Amino acid sequence: MSIEENIIFVDEAAGSDESGLGTKSAPYKTPLAAVTAIAGMPEEKQALFKIHVKKAGGEEYGEITATALKKTKKAHENAVKKAKKQTEQMAKDKSANDAKAAEEQQRLDESKGIVLTEDPSLPKAKTIRISESVENRNTRVRVSGWISSLRVQGKSMMFVVLRDGTGFLQCVLTDKLCHTYDAATLTQESTIAISGEIKEVPQGKNAPDGHELVADFWEVIGKAPGGDDDAYGSRFNADSDPSVLYHQRHLVIRGETASSVLKVRARVLRAFRDHFDGVGYTEVTPPAMVQTQVEGGSTLFSLNYYGENAYLTQSSQLYLETCLPALGGVYTTAESFRAENSHTRRHLSEYTHCEAEVPFIDFEELLTRTEAMIKNVVNRVWAEPTTRAMIQKLNPDFKPITEPFVRMRYTDAIAWLNEHGIKRQEDGKDFEFGDDIPEAPERKMTDAINKPILLTNFPGPIKAFYMPATKEDPRVTESFDLLMPGVGEIVGGSMRIFNYDNLMAAFKREGLDPAPYYWYLDQCKYGACPHGGFGLGIERFVAWLTNRYTVRDCCLYPRFPGRCLP
Repeated sequence: MSIEENIIFVDEAAGSDESGLGTKSAPYKTPLAAVTAIAGMPEEKQALFKIHVKKAGGEEYGEITATALKKTKKAHENAVKKAKKQTEQMAKDKSANDAKAAEEQQRLDESKGIVLTEDPSLPKAKTIRISESVENRNTRVRVSGWISSLRVQGKSMMFVVLRDGTGFLQCVLTDKLCHTYDAATLTQESTIAISGEIKEVPQGKNAPDGHELVADFWEVIGKAPGGDDDAYGSRFNADSDPSVLYHQRHLVIRGETASSVLKVRARVLRAFRDHFDGVGYTEVTPPAMVQTQVEGGSTLFSLNYYGENAYLTQSSQLYLETCLPALGGVYTTAESFRAENSHTRRHLSEYTHCEAEVPFIDFEELLTRTEAMIKNVVNRVWAEPTTRAMIQKLNPDFKPITEPFVRMRYTDAIAWLNEHGIKRQEDGKDFEFGDDIPEAPERKMTDAINKPILLTNFPGPIKAFYMPATKEDPRVTESFDLLMPGVGEIVGGSMRIFNYDNLMAAFKREGLDPAPYYWYLDQCKYGACPHGGFGLGIERFVAWLTNRYTVRDCCLYPRFPGRCLP
């Protein structure tokens, strides 16, 4: 500020209210800043100062007009009044908050002296799981679990929704039960045990299963952290980035949606086993550490096996084939591993692989058995009321399949894509025989047809070495994929080469050393037979059943490129 000349400079284009000094070389940006700069001076001294303003786009400074000065001073007065009011309000709020904090602290201090004791005159509480609540209404029970949610109503009532993995139960705490230190500091995800009677809720009120536990005693087993930083609700929320949700997966699975998907998955696994047991297949458990490949060497996870090269299994298929002469039809449900650097929503590096092999069948029977299996498993899952209710909540539009699956040859799929203007992404041209149909076009076709599709007879060069050519057309194989709307491929299968010479030719064609496969080749020597099988991805099946966007949400702890925690 030019004290000698008593002039304050304002440049509306180049000035700055934050860093300006009111000098010609460092002007303010607005007249309000100039008025504010001298506002603390006596009025007679303020009158000595003049404000010179250079308008935006102007070249010279000019003295501010009387009208503009009056308007600026009025704006300054209003700003001062507003700031004073805000200061007074802040002081008032601080006083109220301090009083509330003191009251809360007094309540906490008093609550430490309140001790709950179980009334010995009451009947002994029966320990139950929440899933057993309905049949134990009007009986004094004891339930333990995690607090899914809690709500305080006034000073003498709390509603706690308890979760124990078998269901949810609303519990009501009143009077003294709400006044203890544990009640005052209770947090979400703490574990507690509550005793009381389960009563139906009044008409018009809502609670899980239509009832609530009216508590007469409760105790904390393990208290979860509170506060802003470490509380359960601070770790993630529904809008968190997927990377956060996967990093906090151990906590995410406590939520109703994630736990429901896992429960449906468990029921699906049991349904597959029940189906296979029902058709007379034997379950086997092949090794996960192997020295052979099934689906191509580029997707193998390598490991050092006591100084030898070994891999995590891509598939148990070859081992299942060796079981046929000993056990007949066989199946396994085990983990498979693919070192495929894919980030699509339907790929995992580790997934649960349901595989089966059956002797003495032909290709048509293999297709028929696969379709029957899918329908039977769905019906078994759907028949269980609790699981059906979860599926209906997760996927309201789902209905069990009743119509026959669509049968479509690979050549027909190529024609369908071209007829519907779906082009190859790499060059924008029509698909041709021999092309490996990518995921996106395949899903467009599947979603458009909107029915399960058994896509059959793929060309040999794009399928695995063990798939035999058809008699009618040696260019294509007795192979199939089962495509489901919304998910795409969930099953891949084929007949298997069982002629020794043909199998050796396949090894040679693929550049595979047959020596490590001696045990597999022996199946062609010691009583070969026509046989076929398939592999199904459990996560993809569950994603289809529960309408999940990605298979990553359909397993406990997903493994994919960049994620091997928790």
